[in-house]
Amino acid sequence: MAINKGLNPRRWKFYTIISWIIFEMLGCVTGMALFGFDKNNLLELFSFSILCAFGGFLLVRFRLENLPNQQ
Repeated sequence: MAINKGLNPRRWKFYTIISWIIFEMLGCVTGMALFGFDKNNLLELFSFSILCAFGGFLLVRFRLENLPNQQ
């Protein structure tokens, strides 16, 4: 998608990886605040973290999709 828009694909891959990691960490911290950190809550915590990480991916994708195509 970045190539079609005339942008450097490596930069957007980097943005996606960094966004995934940051949103996963934020999801983990938020999940610990919501669910607590207990052995019984690990599945909910991990699930919430992965959902937040996927949200970070969707954010980068949304930003890239809204850029104009190269003419």
